[in-house]
Amino acid sequence: MNDVVPCETSDEREEKGTLYSSMQKSELEALAISAILEHRRLLAADEAVYEEWTRANDDRSVSTAVLGCLQDEYLERQKKSEAQQEVLSQIIDALGYIPDVPVGDESGQTKP
Repeated sequence: MNDVVPCETSDEREEKGTLYSSMQKSELEALAISAILEHRRLLAADEAVYEEWTRANDDRSVSTAVLGCLQDEYLERQKKSEAQQEVLSQIIDALGYIPDVPVGDESGQTKP
């Protein structure tokens, strides 16, 4: 039995792709930059939860319940990151390129 449930149907993906392809390049670029920044924030938060989970896993004084909660939190974050990454991919596909977003630029604005 296959336990994998698709997040979106191909019709839903096509509908979103059509939505993005109908947008102006300037709007798409702003949306892509925003999505890239969100992706970076999610990755940083996911990494922090993962590190806490692995530290707790090595600490024999941490209860099984706490380990389970940390694991569940990490897995839930992975699902959210995967969904966000799919949206980012669709935006970039419609835009046709990956816009430059300097590391550490949380505002989405380039610094003078």
